[in-house]
Order: sequence, then C-alpha cells, then structure tokens
Amino acid sequence: MNLFADIRALVVAELEALAADGVLPAGLDLAAVAVEPPRDAGHGDMATNAAMVLAKPAGMPPRAIADALAGKLMEDPRIAGADVAGPGFLNLRLVPEAWQGLVRAVLTQGGTYGRSDLGAGRKVNVEFVSANPTGPMHVGHVRGAVVGDALARLLAYAGWSVTREYYINDGGAQVDVLARSAYERYREANGLEPEIREGLYPGDYLIPVGEALKAKYGDSLLDKGEEFWLADVRDFAIEMMLAMIRGDLAALGVQMDVYSSERALYGTGKIEAAIDTLRGMGLIYEGVLEPPKGKEPEDWEPRVQTLFRSTAHGDDVDRPVQKSDGSWTYFAPDIAYHYDKVQRGFDELIDIFGADHGGYVKRMKAAVSALSNGRVPLDIKLIQLVKLWKNGEPFKMSKRAGTFVTLRDVVEEVGADVTRFMMLTRKNDVALDFDFDKVMEQSKDNPVFYVQYANARVNSILRKARDAGLAVDDTTLAAAYLTHLGHQAELELIRKLAEWPRLVEIAARGNEPHRVAFYLYELASDFHGLWNRGNDDASLRFLQENTAVSMAKIALVRAVGVVICAGLGILGVTPVEEMR
Repeated sequence: MNLFADIRALVVAELEALAADGVLPAGLDLAAVAVEPPRDAGHGDMATNAAMVLAKPAGMPPRAIADALAGKLMEDPRIAGADVAGPGFLNLRLVPEAWQGLVRAVLTQGGTYGRSDLGAGRKVNVEFVSANPTGPMHVGHVRGAVVGDALARLLAYAGWSVTREYYINDGGAQVDVLARSAYERYREANGLEPEIREGLYPGDYLIPVGEALKAKYGDSLLDKGEEFWLADVRDFAIEMMLAMIRGDLAALGVQMDVYSSERALYGTGKIEAAIDTLRGMGLIYEGVLEPPKGKEPEDWEPRVQTLFRSTAHGDDVDRPVQKSDGSWTYFAPDIAYHYDKVQRGFDELIDIFGADHGGYVKRMKAAVSALSNGRVPLDIKLIQLVKLWKNGEPFKMSKRAGTFVTLRDVVEEVGADVTRFMMLTRKNDVALDFDFDKVMEQSKDNPVFYVQYANARVNSILRKARDAGLAVDDTTLAAAYLTHLGHQAELELIRKLAEWPRLVEIAARGNEPHRVAFYLYELASDFHGLWNRGNDDASLRFLQENTAVSMAKIALVRAVGVVICAGLGILGVTPVEEMR
C-alpha cells in the first residue's frame, strides 16, 4: 500500500472526470501532477500541485482548477478536507480511518510494505569500490563500498535486477610496483634485508605475501633480474591482494556478483573493437588538443593523438584514447570496459567513483552515450572524503597499511553495522566526519544508536505485551480495532509510516541510499517522541487496562518495527532487538 500513490491516483481520476465534464480541456498531460507531504504540517496531511502545473496548458486560473478539483475530491470518503491555499495549491486532510487502515496494511504486507516495482525488472550494473589490487582497502573505500552496496540493495527493493561489480585495476604500472614491493618482502622472508625504497609499498601487509612466495619458490628467485620474476610475482601478489580485498568486503557485509579485470582487456582485441566502433560512428579522429586552460605548462607541446570526439555527447573537450607513440591512454580500456557492460545487456549503469575522479564523469558519460546510441544511461556518484577522529584528534595511520587507515581498522573498532550506518549519514558528495567516540555514544546525537534503540524499544514493548498474555503476532494485531489510534501524536507517527513507500521510490529514482538513513532517524525520533509523551499522558502508553486499546497501540508499535527493519535491511545493518 502506498497511500500517497493512492491519493495521487484519486486526484488524476478526478482531473480526468473534470475533463470529461468539460470543466477542463481534454488531453491534458497529467504526468507532472504530484501528491506529497506539505511543507508545513499544519496545512494538512497531503498537498497537490495539480492546479499550478495545469493552469498554463489549460488556459485557466489555477484557483479555478483547484476549486473545481477540491469539490470532486470531497466526494471521496477518505478526504476530510480540501483547502485551496495561495495561488492554487490544494491541501488535503484525510479521515483518521485512512491512516488507521495503513497500520493494518503494514502488518498485513510485512516486509513487503514499501517494496516497489518502479524498476520493472530493468537490469542495472552497479560498479563500486574497484580499488587498485595493491593492498588492503582504506577508509575512503569503506564509504564507497557502503554507498554502492546500499544502493544495490535499494534498487533491488524497488524492482530492479541488480548486478554488483568490481573492476580490478590491474592493468597499470601500480601492479608492477606491487610486484617489486612483494619481491622485497620475499627477500626478507629469505633472511635478507628488504630495500623498501621510495615509491614502493611499505605496509606490513606484504610480509605474508613474501612468506608465501618463499613457500612456493624457495630461494630460486633471489639475485635474478626482473625479467625472470616480475610477471610471476605480480600475478601471485595480485591474487593474494584480491583475496585480502574480498575478505575486507566480507567483513563489511559486501558481496560482489562479478569481478572484472582490466588486464583481460589488453591483447584480446576488446579495446580495439570499442575504439573501432566509435570510429565507425565518425567519433575517432587524429588531432591536436588545445593546451590546458589557465597557465600553460612549460613542458607542454602540441602533438598529434588519436582523439574521441566526446564533445558530440556532452563533454567539454575531446579526449585522447591513443598516444602519439601508439600506446593506449588510461581512458581507452575504460571505454572498452563500459562497452562490455553495454554489450552484456544492462539497461542502466551506475559507477561509484572517488572524488578525485570528478574529471572522468563527462568523458565516461559521453563514451557510454555514444556506444549505446543513447540507450543506456550512466550515473556516476562521486564519494567525498572521510575524516576520522578519535579522542578529539585525527585518527592516525595504520602501521599495517603503512600510509593509511584500513577498512579493517574501522570495522574492528566499531563493528560493521555502525560503520555502514554512519557512512550513510551524509550525502555521498559531502565530506563526512567519522568520530569513533561519537558513534559509540548512546544519545540522540548518534543516529545509529537512536534508530537501533527505537527497534529495541519496539521489541521490549512486544515482550511486555506477551508477558501480559496478549497475542502480538502480525495477523492478530492486523485485526485489532484500530480506531483507538485517534490521538494526534499517534496519527503523526502513522503519517511518517505512510511516507516509507514514497521515500523508497524517491531514493531509488535519484540513486540516493542516504535518504533511507535520514528517514529512519526521523521515524525513530517520532516514535521516541510518542514514547516520551506517554510519561506525562497515561492515555498514550502502549499497554493499557483495556485490552482492545492495548492491541491497537501495539499494532502501531509493531508497524514501526516492520519499517525500521526494512530500512535497516536496505542499509545492510542488522536490527538490534535488545540494547545492552
């Protein structure tokens, strides 16, 4: 049940009836008509913009449309009031029974309440994390992993067919640096002093790699040139790093469906095929780029390169795909990789990138637009930095990693559930402060505690009701006499529950899983507020002497628990049933 969608359907039906009666012109486009919560709750339960968006195409004053629509809407038994405000906004008030019936719908639908078929089974690929396989994941990867996984869960909840994908950046020079770093640890495992010179990876995490190399090769690689060991050591180290990364992701509760390798694109003709496809569209040419905007670098010189005419698909400048020496640019394999996604039949693509990849957004969108003939949209979410704090100071780097705080450091400090929730308490493109002390506080200022405490309170009330001999299964509660839920504070909480299906669709349309975390905090706040009001007003307490009244109130409590658990499921957070 989606009460906002139901009332919108009523508004649309009445607008069509007004057109049939000749009050409105026939054939009006009603797509922009919306029903949503009013900005000021004191104005009503819902508001519609119908008169405002239809005034111009109808050639009528908006208030005239609003007045006519209000009269029609008042004929529906669910509508208690329809008031025209300002230039033509229409504020609606619903009868209490409409809200009370929503509690029954939540209990009847259970975990499916709020689920949507918005995605209509469309195939979406969500690529996220995609860290270089050169070491353990750091705190920046944590946020990208959580956002990507929560987004995948949200889209699946809203009706998409989702594939989670990790692109292994194993085709660049950084994996050769990994091999050289691992070789020094191999030398160390053989009793020699490692030479961790500048430019190599210094972290202790490569010590086990060196020991594993010794177990496999003994001392046979010692005192030999790179040409003898670089390729083998590189492959061996990459596999061990990927095993570590998979373990890191598992510790955070993230499971990928597909791992794709950049190296698999080289020497297979896939890059050439993608570029040739663009060439066949007239989008590849030989040319010279303008110098960078601003101060011209001293070493810059014009040179002929193979360029992708990305400006034809919305980019600011054309982009090089092949250097003058014939080697591919970094952009070329990325084009081929996304072309592979298009060929795999995805209807939509989403990339989760670090904020330092902002310059890639337009060129990547241009490439996908060209290669899919505009059929496949690409949304790129940029993940801003996470700043770690502890004891009022920046949290220091990890000795194991050598230069950064690892994902494991964070998860071991506060747990996966706290980590995941807190990473979604800000929109992805806003920097986030992660204070280890704050996230463990038991206060309203700690959103994860506040939401989990609400769920624990729900379960505490249900336990007390069972102890009092009441049946609190969903079927029994759904049959309760819900007209006892008549207090304004109770109806306000139900209104918040009614927003859940609408919130899911808004978040899914915008690829914004943080909205779920925000909503859960608001729902928890409303629930705790009702609980606290019961301290002063005995009629609002959940357990009453009158069994019928208790059952209605417990039904509302259980409905809150259903929605909190659904929301936490999207975030990948395990609901807490009891606070310790």
